[in-house]
Amino acid sequence: MIKITIELYGATRDLSKDNSIEIKIKKNSTIKDIRLQLLKFIEQNFNGNENFKKLIQNSVFCSDKDEIIYENHKINQNQIVGIIPPIGGG
Repeated sequence: MIKITIELYGATRDLSKDNSIEIKIKKNSTIKDIRLQLLKFIEQNFNGNENFKKLIQNSVFCSDKDEIIYENHKINQNQIVGIIPPIGGG
């Protein structure tokens, strides 16, 4: 298992008072695996809140180099990734 930090931005900050979440994932996990872990986190900590689940499903992830990373991106030990929710505006 490896530990990673997920930095929270925008509406995803409602998931933690620390503006980040640390999770443990299997070695060679991908962004897709992180997304699934976050959905489990919502099930356990927010009674499966549908709005939070939709938020995770519709968000993108970025690297600590501010680059968008996709579902098949493999995660490294102690890597920091950010989750960026969809943005709306007028």
